[in-house]
Amino acid sequence: MSNATHETAPTEIVQVGGVRFAYRRFGRPGDFPLLLLNHLAGTLDDWDPLVTKGLACEREVILFDNAGIGSSTGDTPPTVAAMTKDCVDFCRALDLVSFDVMGFSLGGMIAQQLAQDHPDMIRRIILLGTGPRGGEGMTFTELSADELDDPVALLMGAFFTPSEASQAAGRAYIERLKVRTADRDAPISKNAAGAQVEAIREWGAIPSTDRYAMLDRIRQPALVVHGNKDVVVAPINAFILAQHLPNAQLVMYPDASHGAQSQHAGVFLKHARMFLNE
Repeated sequence: MSNATHETAPTEIVQVGGVRFAYRRFGRPGDFPLLLLNHLAGTLDDWDPLVTKGLACEREVILFDNAGIGSSTGDTPPTVAAMTKDCVDFCRALDLVSFDVMGFSLGGMIAQQLAQDHPDMIRRIILLGTGPRGGEGMTFTELSADELDDPVALLMGAFFTPSEASQAAGRAYIERLKVRTADRDAPISKNAAGAQVEAIREWGAIPSTDRYAMLDRIRQPALVVHGNKDVVVAPINAFILAQHLPNAQLVMYPDASHGAQSQHAGVFLKHARMFLNE
């Protein structure tokens, strides 16, 4: 097992065409590494170290910045499908043949597209705080790249509920995001965040026919994790995922918003390990 951790894993670069993808990998090497796909405006440093280190105890974890995000070069595309293509290019450059994937919010949308388009690559998927294409209330008209001007307020308001317990969990989460002090990732640009917002809105638009037909084509075992008070992606979307995915389990955490897996990190890690090790 490598001595590298969330705090110390070096930022590496792999070149694909004209794009340089930034990534970090650490944990216990095995047959199925776990690729993590992050939320809107999330970079390498925006993963919760409590979660990543907990997962890395049993498997190799790979974090990466998709095209145009953080320290990666290139242009951030305005659709989930194009983001997925960039993700596949990255995986092939690292010779990732078969792996598990965990996608959070926007990352969960990419994870769904990836599992449908490349079933030979993906073994199992964990979907955190995300929803299906054309889900309920997923217009995201309130989203704006300008919200990134105050990231702490954004995280505390979107990821955690107003309850005292949830806000305390949020403050602890914010502190954990600071534990890596050296070789920090570059911040996301407003242009890249704007393209991500476009992609999320396009994903949320209701298709004219066969609204949830895509989910039936995702045959991999899936673990759907959601907060029962998620103000970003309404909880009904977790139920839709669990209902339409052929092989899904649903976990709903109490008094939790968009950052449910961080607020309930201990029990989430138990659920995730159980699912991945089945």
